[in-house]
Formats: sequence, structure tokens, C-alpha cells
Amino acid sequence: MNRNQFYFKMTLKPFLLTLSLSATAWLCSCETAKKETADQEQAQAVTDDAPWSVQMAHSEMERFPEAWMLDFSSRPNWGYTQGLVGTAMLDLWEETGDETYFNYVKAYADTMISDDGTLLHYKREDYNIDKINAGKILFRLYEETGDERYKAVLDTLRDQMREHPRTSEGGFWHKKRYPHQMWLDGLYMGSPFLAQYAAAFDEPALFDDVVNQIRLVDQHMYDPETGLYFHGWDESREQEWADKETGLSPNFWGRSIGWFAMSLVDVMDYLPEDHPGRPKVEEVIRKVAEGIKKYQDDSTGLWYQVVDQGGREGNYLEATASSMYAYFLYKAVREGYLDDSYLAVADQGYDGLTEELIREDPDGTISLTQCCAVAGLGGDPYRSGSYEYYVGETIRDNDPKGTGPFIMASLERERLDRQRNS
Repeated sequence: MNRNQFYFKMTLKPFLLTLSLSATAWLCSCETAKKETADQEQAQAVTDDAPWSVQMAHSEMERFPEAWMLDFSSRPNWGYTQGLVGTAMLDLWEETGDETYFNYVKAYADTMISDDGTLLHYKREDYNIDKINAGKILFRLYEETGDERYKAVLDTLRDQMREHPRTSEGGFWHKKRYPHQMWLDGLYMGSPFLAQYAAAFDEPALFDDVVNQIRLVDQHMYDPETGLYFHGWDESREQEWADKETGLSPNFWGRSIGWFAMSLVDVMDYLPEDHPGRPKVEEVIRKVAEGIKKYQDDSTGLWYQVVDQGGREGNYLEATASSMYAYFLYKAVREGYLDDSYLAVADQGYDGLTEELIREDPDGTISLTQCCAVAGLGGDPYRSGSYEYYVGETIRDNDPKGTGPFIMASLERERLDRQRNS
């Protein structure tokens, strides 16, 4: 099957994308709504020169007909990766008006939320900040549909963060089972959600809390020598991976910096223009940008798994971090947080992704290669944060932590290209 055939096939079967394991009443109405748009979607059949954002989105839906399957999941799960790709799909829906993307995300939410607004497979007592990120998809679903179940889950996730354990200075622990620890990853999982909740439901004190999370990371995890941010910080200095004087993890992991970078520009979408914390967040945006610019690979424009050790044996050009950096840089320039000189950095990174790490597959889909599957600190088996640990983790294709940011970076690039060509 060539790519044209694949995309033509995709437009003939959009209703299949929302089939769920649960045969509930919403399925019939959702199927009816999608059938009503089938003719329009067929008329908008995607060609082989479609934008990269559209190509990747349709490829993901072909690989994972249900959004809960993202991250190669074997059962429905309320996960941060589903929230990440779901956010990208909703961005694409808003950009194109194609309801296929909206319905894909809505079907996931409706699979995971019961009729009484209970979130399936969620345990508040775990105090896992990763569980917050998927809540971001519910703001737009609630706004579009008025379904109170979505608001109920938004409130459930907000309530978790009221009692979420914190450091002595108010920084959110990454998880209850990772005591006294802030990870860069956690800033993306919690901060944009809380900022959007504050804006949507008039809770202005939350903005101060969100800015404080960023301030603490900048205070404790920034390395002035490299201009980069360490992956983790243990206030207690008890972890084996933590430096006994600083509490810092030993290396600069690419994707962790990417999580942090995306959180900054996304938080700024909701932080009021007159909030006294905006200058601090803008300062940190500039620091992140300066750091990653310094370590961009000259020949490809991409970034390495361990950012500052590109020439070391075992290190590799990594797709998820590179996608996140491209999104961050494009959006920061568009919003005026960075000057236009950073467009060249973003362009080189994005072009590196499409030229070096995108593969066209025989079935007409495209794949994002060289993605780090997962990395963390501590746990069982214990993750040391060493160089050997980071480069030794599994590398795979089409990790959602890369495909989601690739869609978002593509949308930013495509908007920019339209401006350039106008």
C-alpha cells in the first residue's frame, strides 16, 4: 500500500478509531456524529505531500486505533503519554478543523471516565504527578461538549495537587514513592495543568504556586558551567544517585530538559500578563534556550541523549528531546520570549528530525526513529542516573514522548512556513 492509498483508507474509516472496550451509550452517539462527517473527511483525503503534522497524526492512529494503546499499552491506562499525544491531536483539530482528531481524543476520555465522573485506574493516594498531565485534554473537551464528567475529573486531579507531598520550600515531589525529589519531568506533568486550571476556574493563587515550582528548579537544578539543568534533585540527599552536597543527579538527560522547556512556554499561555512571575519564567526560558543551543549537533541540528557528551561512546542523537526542543524554540520565538536568532536553531533541529529520524514505511505510514523509551531515577531495579544508564536504556521507534512533540513542533513550523511564503 502506498501513502496515498493509506491516507485514502484512513478517511474511509474514521469511525473505527473510537471503538472502545466498553460498550456504553456514548458509543452510538459518537459513531453517528463521525458518520455525518465521513463525506467531508473523504473529500479532504490526505496526499503524499501532506504536512508532517498530519502525516504523523494519521500514522499514530493507524498504529494505535485507540488512544489508550499509545505507548504500546496492553490495557486502558490514564497516562501522561496519552495526554501528551492527545494534546497534540487537539492542537491539530483546532488548526485543521478535522474532527477525526477531536473524536480520537474524546473516545479515550470516554473510555477512561465512568458515567458518574470517576476516573478509571486512578489512585489518588499514589500522589503520582504523572497522572496530572492527561487532564489537560479535558479542558477542551469540557469547553466543547459541556459534559460535566470532564469537569469532575479536572476537579479530582486538582484536588490531588492540594495534598500532593512537597519539599520544604513547596516543590512537588515527583511521586510519593520518590520522597523529597523534584524531577524536571514533573514540571511538565503538573505546571501547565495547574496554570490552565487557574485560568479556567478562577483560582489565581495557583499561578503563584506554578511560578514557585519553576523558581525552585532554577534555583536548585541549574548548572551555570554548562547552562543546562540536571535531571533530578533530592532535597534529603538520601538517594544513591544524589550528590551528597548538592542533592543533584549526575547527568543532563536530554528529554528531561525537553519536558522542562515545554512546561515553560505552555505555562506562559495562561499566566496573566500582569503576574509578577512572568519575568522570572521568561528569564528561565532564555537560560534553557542558551543551554541547548550550545550543545546542538553541528552536522544534523539534533541533540544527544546525554546532552553535553555528544562525542562519547554509546551516546546517540535522540528524537524525543530533539522534538521537544524544536517545539519549545519555535513557540518561544513566536510568543516573543526569544529573539528571532533562535529560529535558525529551531529550523536546524526540525530539519534534522525530518531528514535524519523520520522513516517512510511500506504501509504508507511514517515513523520517528531513535527514541529513548524510558529513563528515570531510583526505583527498583535501581536507576543510577549514570552516563552508562542513560545510553543503555531501550531505544525504539514511535515512542509517544517523541511523536506527540513532533506533531506540535510540526504545527509550529508549518505556521511559520505559511508566514514566510505569504
